[in-house]
Amino acid sequence: MSVGTRKRFQLPEMEGRAARWYARNRGSASQMDLCRQDAARLSAELDPAAAVLEVAPGPGYLAVEMARWGRLRVTGLDISHTMVEIATEHARKAGVRVEFLRGDVSALPFATGSFDLVVCQAAFKNFKQPLEALNEIHRVLRAGGRAVVEDMNRDATNADVAVEVRAMKLSPVSGFMTRLILSTTLRRRAYSPARFQRLVAQSLFRTCRIETRGIGLEVSLTKGQEA
Repeated sequence: MSVGTRKRFQLPEMEGRAARWYARNRGSASQMDLCRQDAARLSAELDPAAAVLEVAPGPGYLAVEMARWGRLRVTGLDISHTMVEIATEHARKAGVRVEFLRGDVSALPFATGSFDLVVCQAAFKNFKQPLEALNEIHRVLRAGGRAVVEDMNRDATNADVAVEVRAMKLSPVSGFMTRLILSTTLRRRAYSPARFQRLVAQSLFRTCRIETRGIGLEVSLTKGQEA
């Protein structure tokens, strides 16, 4: 099996109670602080009227925070019905305009060259067609546009996971469950930096820059001006 194809996972898409549990944990004070920092960092180099797509935004926290910056036009696309509902309600309560749609990253429902930035946080490891996902992200970016994928690093240690979960300041039960899921199911799905680079080499992006910190990795990809 090449790095561009993955076996289908037996777990269902995140819907209903599981989606709401995830949204609550991602909405903790410490997680929201990190989300605001990410929104500021990712928005800093963008034109105030840039178009941003968040792929698999889950409860939509990052997309909403980015929409607070200037006149950014922010869109979110998630495969989960429940997550689209949660994210839409969060944007409404926050008083910002973000369009959340249901769809598949391997067949993005957007015209070629629609976005200046595409972001994907904590979800790429779950994509069943990762090569198609990268190529679709490349397609919808404008020439010179950038994509940022932030996810778990398969090379993260159990000690790294424990430090990460402690920083989340969750309840004892949620902390235990989060640590268990991160150190087993999610780490098994995750990419190492080397494997992600091999995947990118097969894609239309061809090259990328990868940074690691804690349990995570951040992949930066740019669409060439000649594309």
